[in-house]
Amino acid sequence: MIKRWLLQAPPSLFAAYCIIAAFCTYFCMYAFRKPFNAAEFKELAWWGVDYKIILLIAQTCGYTISKFIGIKVISEMSAARRAMGIVVLITVAEVALLGFALVPRPYNFAFLFVNGLPLGMVFGLVMSFLEGRRFTEALTAGLCASFIIASGVMKSVGRWLIEVKGVDEFWMPVVAGLIFLGPLLFFVAMLNQIPGPTAEDIQKRSVRTPMTGADRLRFFKRHALGLSCLLLIYVFLTIVRDFRDGFGVEIWKAIAPDGKPDIYAKSETLIAVAVTIICGATMMISKNRTALFASLGGIGIGLIIVGAVTLGFQGGTMEGFTWMVLGGLGFYIPYVIFHTTLFERLIATFKDKSNIGYLMYLADAVGYLGSVGILLYKNFGASDLSYKDFFIQASYMMTIVCLILLVIAWCYFSRQTPANEPERLTP
Repeated sequence: MIKRWLLQAPPSLFAAYCIIAAFCTYFCMYAFRKPFNAAEFKELAWWGVDYKIILLIAQTCGYTISKFIGIKVISEMSAARRAMGIVVLITVAEVALLGFALVPRPYNFAFLFVNGLPLGMVFGLVMSFLEGRRFTEALTAGLCASFIIASGVMKSVGRWLIEVKGVDEFWMPVVAGLIFLGPLLFFVAMLNQIPGPTAEDIQKRSVRTPMTGADRLRFFKRHALGLSCLLLIYVFLTIVRDFRDGFGVEIWKAIAPDGKPDIYAKSETLIAVAVTIICGATMMISKNRTALFASLGGIGIGLIIVGAVTLGFQGGTMEGFTWMVLGGLGFYIPYVIFHTTLFERLIATFKDKSNIGYLMYLADAVGYLGSVGILLYKNFGASDLSYKDFFIQASYMMTIVCLILLVIAWCYFSRQTPANEPERLTP
């Protein structure tokens, strides 16, 4: 009944339903992934490596492997199996958090690896319900707002469980997961009622079908230089965003030592609202090629914001809270553009056989691999730098390198799609 109603519902109601289902599903998923970041695990180390870095590396390694697996699994999965797939993945992640609480440290780090292993595929499954529609940008912007807000909210939930409820740091993650398990199952059921793209959706964008290995190789080879530049930009964005996310508590304490637990939720909510409006607005651009280059321009604007506000903070002309919010805005504009617009319009422009699951998981796989590398470098190559100072240096490096890569990608896709070339309307 719900699926039939959605097929006949006005576009605004259909979009609202999809956004609520996708946003809430992925928001709840973060309760199984991020709360442990709120713990500090002070004065704990193993073989000379900071214990929290060990935990972050363990979970990120599992998450990274999951992304590599997802390149095949998500791009090939049929619609009928997506909802049950999400439930199974979340269940495995929660059982792993229970193991993290029960097994003595430091050996319990292995359970965070197991925790990350299934969670890396959840985004692709949720995203698959939304892609290939004439207003996909608005739907995916709502979905992406979930991981911006949830990242801050789950840190606040974690600190609240520790500071107010007195939950042990090692038990806090599994308790946080249990709180959100029921709501997650409800919203997955909502998500499962969303019907596939209509004929009008397919005509305005392109048909999205499962891909074979040959399809994936063919698509990459056709756009190798441009895609390689985009993937490298995404790697740098993921590395610095993930560091900001993983060590947000430590960075915030360096700039606002008296901050309350809700400071993480407040700052990320402000960012999420702004990013959702900016990225969702690209659905108003009807021509796919125009939207593709608008998204590349948006990435450039975000990168410039990061560099400018970091200079302002270092120069003493900007307060720490403003720097974290505006800097976060600069990080998330390009990061979310990749999820909402760039790959969606790239596929729609060229009409090749492809889907967002393939491109996003290719990008995420190399991105999170880079995150593992930066954590190791911080511990062994830059241990004398505070988390705040390391984050500042990484922000400058990301801005410079990514702007260069962006110019190359812009030139490449300009030659691939001349402005006077009509868009193909059939695959």
